[in-house]
Amino acid sequence: MIVLDTHAWVWWVARDPQLSAAAAREIDRAMGTGKLYVSSISAWEVALLVHRGRLELTMEVGDWIARSEALPFLGFVPVDNRIALRSVELTSLHEDPADRLIVATALSLGARLVTRDRKLHAFDGVETVW
Repeated sequence: MIVLDTHAWVWWVARDPQLSAAAAREIDRAMGTGKLYVSSISAWEVALLVHRGRLELTMEVGDWIARSEALPFLGFVPVDNRIALRSVELTSLHEDPADRLIVATALSLGARLVTRDRKLHAFDGVETVW
């Protein structure tokens, strides 16, 4: 079971070569088992990046997210109270609240996290893949 960090999700959908070969293999395995997840905070983060002009998609952001939601092997995990509270405990991990929510999501699922973020790799609390 894996959770994709926001950049991993975007690069995977776009077939971007920035996605590592190891990450692509893990995603392929998770697709086969139906245990591939994205935190809903990543949808917010993608929309924000598009709004700020820091990310360009091939279609409207709402349509792009809807296409991901329609994939039968990909699940979106809402930020519930348990995840929100757990993310507060991770303040020493990362300054970015979205990253803390993504890590809290992985922790709540007992999943590995696919990320390039070195700060997240250095955190002993969650297993990372890149």
